[in-house]
Amino acid sequence: MDTSDSKISFDSNGRCEYCNNYYSNILPNWHPDERGLREIISVVDKIKKDGRDRDHDCLIGISGGVDSSYVTYLAKAKFGLRPLLFHVDAGWNSQQAVNNIEKLVDGLNLDLHTEVVNWQEMKDLQLAFFKAQVPHIDTPQDHAFFAGLYNFAAKHSFKYILTGANYSTECVREPLEWHYHASDLRQLKDIHRRFGSRPLKTFPLSDIFTFKIYYRYFKGIQVVKPLNYVPFRKEEAMQELVDKFGWQRYAHKHYESRFTRFYEGYWLPTKFGYDKRRAHFSSLILTGQMTREDALERIAQTAYNPDDLAQDFEYIATKLDLTVGELQQIMDGPNKSYKDYANAMTFINLGTRVLRAVGVQRAIIR
Repeated sequence: MDTSDSKISFDSNGRCEYCNNYYSNILPNWHPDERGLREIISVVDKIKKDGRDRDHDCLIGISGGVDSSYVTYLAKAKFGLRPLLFHVDAGWNSQQAVNNIEKLVDGLNLDLHTEVVNWQEMKDLQLAFFKAQVPHIDTPQDHAFFAGLYNFAAKHSFKYILTGANYSTECVREPLEWHYHASDLRQLKDIHRRFGSRPLKTFPLSDIFTFKIYYRYFKGIQVVKPLNYVPFRKEEAMQELVDKFGWQRYAHKHYESRFTRFYEGYWLPTKFGYDKRRAHFSSLILTGQMTREDALERIAQTAYNPDDLAQDFEYIATKLDLTVGELQQIMDGPNKSYKDYANAMTFINLGTRVLRAVGVQRAIIR
């Protein structure tokens, strides 16, 4: 991490707050060993007991990426759970994502529910975020993912959602100026009101307070993060999925989505100077999965090769009903941030402080 995170701080030894937080706050409370296994088995037993009269005892949102894929494998093959897989098709799936979901469904004999987002509404909201000139143009896709998942869980009385969130690859989180909360419904609606043209009649919507408070405390939905309780090393996990299911690798974290590859690999670093690989690689360095020297060497190289970039740039422009020139004109426009639009940060910050105080949120989010 460097000063492209404008609020980063370093101690007298040159170590940043993310590293200090990892060693003082995350590592002492993270037990991916026998202790963690005992803890997660206790949770698994409760999930089985509570779901014994249902067709499925838990819900897993699956993208085709390594985290959600490995959670799916653990849930069925290792823990003996009966998950329903839930996928939101927001129109940007890569071939690898589709293949990986199919391989897991077939290989583990699981049921899959796919929610297809209305493309005209998705496109209109996606264009609105481009026109807003903010870094976080992936918000429409991310919001559809989490809102669709939580709304489905509440509607169908699922009490447990298993996610691929983990400290192993995410102990260093991107600052909000790089990647703002996709769950801030106030901001999503404000940007759409200013730049959109089509009502969001069927687009899945939910705000952070609905799923953090109402769904949790009134609907009884619990979020479980199994990867924090077992050894999880990214390369080993991917190879295990490849060997067992014919799962397909992809270039980098979140690149199972063609749009996210463009957003993280080009839009953010080219337009704003934000390279999310810094956070991703920092997590892998801290957890012993990458050397700092290797990370610096990879950071010095662009995330895209020129041929892929040209193809993706044209593909995204065409899919959004733009010409290449119109998309380039947006790229060249004045940069904005989440602060330029209505947002719920005052309340989100308060909630984050409360969660940190009680030990639920340990990674730095600011």
